[in-house]
Amino acid sequence: MQLHMLKYLSILLCFTAITAVAQEPVTPKTWSLEECIDYALKNNIQIQQSVYTSDIAQVNLVQSQGQLLPEINGSASHSYNIGRTVDRFTNQFADSKVLSQNFGISGDIVLFGGFQTINTIRENRYNYLASKYDIDKMKNDVSLNIATAYLQVLYNMDAVDVARNQMGITQLQVDRTKLLVDAGSSARGALLDIQAQLASEELTLTDAQNQLDISLLSLAQLLNLPSADGFTVVKPDLSSMADQLLASTPMQIYNTAVSNLPEVKSAELKVQSADKAVDVAWGGLSPRLSFSASYGTGYSGLSQRLVSLPAYQGYAPNGSLTTGGDSVLSPVFSDPTYEKTPFASQYKANVNKSFGFFLTVPIFNKLTVKTSIDRAKIQKLSADLNVESTKLQIRKNVQQAYADANAGLKKYSSSVKALEATQESFKYTEQRFNVGMVNTTDYNTAKNKVIKAQTDLLQAKYEYVFKSKVLDFYQGKPLKF
Repeated sequence: MQLHMLKYLSILLCFTAITAVAQEPVTPKTWSLEECIDYALKNNIQIQQSVYTSDIAQVNLVQSQGQLLPEINGSASHSYNIGRTVDRFTNQFADSKVLSQNFGISGDIVLFGGFQTINTIRENRYNYLASKYDIDKMKNDVSLNIATAYLQVLYNMDAVDVARNQMGITQLQVDRTKLLVDAGSSARGALLDIQAQLASEELTLTDAQNQLDISLLSLAQLLNLPSADGFTVVKPDLSSMADQLLASTPMQIYNTAVSNLPEVKSAELKVQSADKAVDVAWGGLSPRLSFSASYGTGYSGLSQRLVSLPAYQGYAPNGSLTTGGDSVLSPVFSDPTYEKTPFASQYKANVNKSFGFFLTVPIFNKLTVKTSIDRAKIQKLSADLNVESTKLQIRKNVQQAYADANAGLKKYSSSVKALEATQESFKYTEQRFNVGMVNTTDYNTAKNKVIKAQTDLLQAKYEYVFKSKVLDFYQGKPLKF
């Protein structure tokens, strides 16, 4: 019995272990920025939709290339006609049910059509190339969004650390003040004041932790993760980055961005596509020359063929009389014999071949071609403006990011000095508070100044880091810390 129980427990433990392993979250415990971006680029729905859009553009290109090939079609029919009709193979009237079969193959090819096919191929090729750059732009947008959310998480992580450290300092003062109150060396009001400060800082820590949880959830949602449970990120050392000076000018960064960013290349390719669309529209005024050929045959249920000729059967009176009153005799023949013409014989005899050249010259088409040309020209002008608008927006973004980064760097340097000054002031106030020379109100005021200085420093640091990363992005540098 004990042996069976041991076996049962062993199986149960193994099953529990396997189940625990199977239920482990697939999400890594910590994610770096590079891992977040790589994962998003592989799983983002918008990027996948951009890929499908590019695939459609490629299909359109292949379809337009196929217009250079001849069009070949086969046909077959099997029908019955009931009622009076003229059989197309026998050219006879029929009043009964007639079986007809038709088989054929035809083809045609455009020899000249105002170069519309060639220009359409070029237009679709430019659209396809532009769609590839649109995918790259979507990837860049996703990467920037991930970097923004990632930095927000880092900022909230530092905010939690600051709040926890300040709360720890206050907790030490609460413990010290409580000892003084118990010893009768300090008034109870001082303890109440410092406890109120601790409660306020505890609320600040709770708010900071909530903001961190929300930012982690936002980042996980950007990654399309099924859950944010256990999700956290690598915290890199950004202190050295916050001290880096901007090495390039806004114009240098702009020139690099215009040369490398996919949205600019996509807009320029769409201009070339629109230019070819104008050529396609102009081709509608050109004559159209095509060649067509067909081969067909068929079967008719009325078709008959002669089996035997009339046979001579002698003479017989035909009802006429001679002048002498004798009967006139005429030769008598039997009726000829017919049978339905077999399928194979009809298919061979009813073969029809045709080919020819066809020329179409447009004279008046209800202004269709003219309006198509006007529409294509307007779209070309719009594409030109889109290129200028794209470059203008990039220049504005670069100038704004550069100004923000420069201001953030200055603010960071000032915040460092302000924090150092407030910390020294707080140390002095804390020492005086410990010997009873400063009341709790002054102590809390000095401490709150330190907290504000630390918050300002965090904001300045992450503002500068983010804007500098934006500038790196415009220069083609990878987004990493």
